[in-house]
Amino acid sequence: MAWAKRIFLFIAVNFLVVITLNIVLRLFGVQPYLTAYGLDYNSLMAFCLVWGMGGALISLALSRVMAKWMMGVRVIDPDTRDPGAQELLQTVYQLARGAGLPAMPEVGIYDSPEVNAFATGPTRSRALVAVSSGLLNRMRRDEIEGVLGHEIAHVANGDMVTMTLVQGVVNAFVMFLSRAIAFAVAQAARGDRDERDRAGMSYGLYYMVSFVLEILFMILGSMVVAWFSRYREFRADEGGARLAGRQNMIQALEALRRTYELVDPTAQPAIQALKISGRGSGLMRLFASHPALEERIARLQSGTIS
Repeated sequence: MAWAKRIFLFIAVNFLVVITLNIVLRLFGVQPYLTAYGLDYNSLMAFCLVWGMGGALISLALSRVMAKWMMGVRVIDPDTRDPGAQELLQTVYQLARGAGLPAMPEVGIYDSPEVNAFATGPTRSRALVAVSSGLLNRMRRDEIEGVLGHEIAHVANGDMVTMTLVQGVVNAFVMFLSRAIAFAVAQAARGDRDERDRAGMSYGLYYMVSFVLEILFMILGSMVVAWFSRYREFRADEGGARLAGRQNMIQALEALRRTYELVDPTAQPAIQALKISGRGSGLMRLFASHPALEERIARLQSGTIS
C-alpha cells in the first residue's frame, strides 16, 4: 500500500539521518554540552548546528530520490516516442533554456487525481520537475505551460537550496535557545537544596523546560519558514509569468482554483510544501507554505509580487 511505503521510507530515512549526524559529531570531536560544571556553550552551538543544518542538508541531498520513491514519480526517458510525454519534455526543456539553467531537469509523472506539480533537487543542475496525471488530464496546454514555468522558476531561483538553509538555521536556533533558556531556568530553580537533590531536580527541570520551549520555538520558527515559503511562491509566479507568459500563468492558477478539492490527502508535508498549490485558511494561513490562490492571481494581474 502506498501509505505504508511512505511511512517506511520516512522512518528509514530519519534513522539514517540520526546515525549519520551522530557519526559527524564524533568525527568533529563534539563533546556533550551538559557537563558537571554546567553548560558548555561551544559544544551546544556545534551540536545544534550539526543537527539543525545537517538534517536539512541531508534531506536536500536526497530530495530527488525521496520524491521519486514517496510519490511514485516515473521519470520520462528523453528518447521516448510517446507524443504526450515528448511534448511535456520539450515544454520543460524550452522553459529551462529560457531560464538559463545549466542542465536540463529530469521530468516525471506521478499517478494522482490531484491537479498539481512540484520541483525539487539539490542544485539547479540536478533538478526534478514532476506533474500529476490529474494535471495532464484536466488542464489545457497553455495552463500546463504556466504551471511548468512556475516550477522552472523555482529551480532557477534556487528555492530548494534557499529553503533548506532557512529551515536549517531555524532548526539550529530553536535547539540552541530552548536548551540555553532551560538551563538558566533549571539553575535558578535549584534554591537551597543539598547538592545531590539540586543535581537531580536541576536536570529533571532542565529536560522538561527544554522540551516545552522546543515545541514553542518550533511553532514560531514554522511561521517564519512558512512566511518565507509564501514569498518564494510569489517570486516563482512572477518567474513563471516571464517564462511562459503572464496570461498563461494566471490561467494556470485559475485552473488550480477550480480544481482545488482534488489534492492528495496522503502526501507528506515535506512533499506537499513543494507543490504549486496548497491549503490554508484562518489561523492556519500563518503556517501555510503557499499563499491563497486568489491573492496570487490578484498580484499577477496587478504586476506586484511584494
